[in-house]
Amino acid sequence: MHNIEPYYNWIDKYSASEDPRSPLFGAENNLTYYTNTIYGYYIHPQWDDIDSETLFIKILYTDYDLGFAVIEFIGEWNDTLNNDIMSLKRNILDPMITEGIKHFILIGENVFNFHGSDDAYYEEWFEDVEEGWIAAIGFRDFVFNEMRNYNLDSYINYGGSLEDVYWRTFTPKRLFALVNSMIQKRLGP
Repeated sequence: MHNIEPYYNWIDKYSASEDPRSPLFGAENNLTYYTNTIYGYYIHPQWDDIDSETLFIKILYTDYDLGFAVIEFIGEWNDTLNNDIMSLKRNILDPMITEGIKHFILIGENVFNFHGSDDAYYEEWFEDVEEGWIAAIGFRDFVFNEMRNYNLDSYINYGGSLEDVYWRTFTPKRLFALVNSMIQKRLGP
């Protein structure tokens, strides 16, 4: 797992550690030492800590004018043991929502497992972005199935045409425009 890096092709467009409005402003990633682990396996030092033992993130892009963010994940999303959604909500999402972010694109290609619990934090997140949406792309089918078991599809848009998005081929703003148009079609007139 130590060689799985966050997507870095947008780094010239945005860096959360250099954004004074970001919850990760000033975060330092040591490229010399691997310090974070998931179940004893070191992960690449570019992943950011959210105070979870098993889930790490990278805020790939944030646009305050359009009100969207793209966040990539790695690890095991474990709400049962670690209450990862609480850590994510309080440490990352709440500050972003306060700054006007109301559209979230979650990239889950490197989420290897999901263990759900109750849906209170997801419901709160959904209510916080009432004028926006939460979309998940690239998660594995069995992760989506487990999320569905906890009715998270009531709060997070995923599946269908969202699974056909080759997000790496887009600029951040074009990705947002595409996902936004897909969500608007789902919501209808």
